[in-house]
Amino acid sequence: MAGTGMFDLSGRVAFVTGGNGGIGLGMAKAFAENGAQVAIIGRNKSKLNTAKAELVKIAGEDNVIAVQCDVTDKDSVESSIEQVVDKYGRLDILVNNAGVNRRADEPHLLKPEDWQYVIDVNLTSIHTVTSAAFPHMKNGGRGKIINIGSMMSIFGTAYAVAYAASKGGVVQYTKSCAVAWAKYNVQVNAVLPGWIVTEMTDQFKTAFPDRYAMIVGRTPADRWGQPSDLGGTAVFLASSASDFVTGVSIPVDGGYSVW
Repeated sequence: MAGTGMFDLSGRVAFVTGGNGGIGLGMAKAFAENGAQVAIIGRNKSKLNTAKAELVKIAGEDNVIAVQCDVTDKDSVESSIEQVVDKYGRLDILVNNAGVNRRADEPHLLKPEDWQYVIDVNLTSIHTVTSAAFPHMKNGGRGKIINIGSMMSIFGTAYAVAYAASKGGVVQYTKSCAVAWAKYNVQVNAVLPGWIVTEMTDQFKTAFPDRYAMIVGRTPADRWGQPSDLGGTAVFLASSASDFVTGVSIPVDGGYSVW
């Protein structure tokens, strides 16, 4: 399939971490629907195979690759990028989506190892993956980097201090890279999802019914989001439509952060 006009991603190669489910897979599907060749990256091989099968239905076998990778391991990251470049000859779009959360009732109760794990996956890995991907974009004369932050990039939360800190860092990292790499025609932006139904949140309604109702009540769109709700923003930021857009963070939250 192919996109239309400035949103056409034909001939472009996208590399999506955490692309085997949730928001990452939603974005990968949108890229495939608009003509891109798509590489999905994840740790869980079974989930990768399932996600790849979904993408193959959209884009065809030759236009999808699934690579098992631990984004906290530099060697694993570099190997996965080389596999994709070896197959397709280039790398045009990077989505840094892989993320985790560890909770405690209050900040001082979060275990040090849980803090470090969240920072390593949500923030440090973005630098690792981006540093490995960027030279291919520079050599190709263009690139689009999309970092996945959160509504927690905008405001904090008592029970997810490491998550909020990591996602705040994503926004500042995005701005720094945008300033550094504009001269290479590489645009770097962030997407800040709100409450989206994914594996990370799908038990929320049952476990916390009162809070679930509060979230829906605060959201002007009057619902939780779906991974597909991120697709349009991802295609915009990955396409030539956003060539003069860099260093911005776009909330996709049904209006939750407006209040």
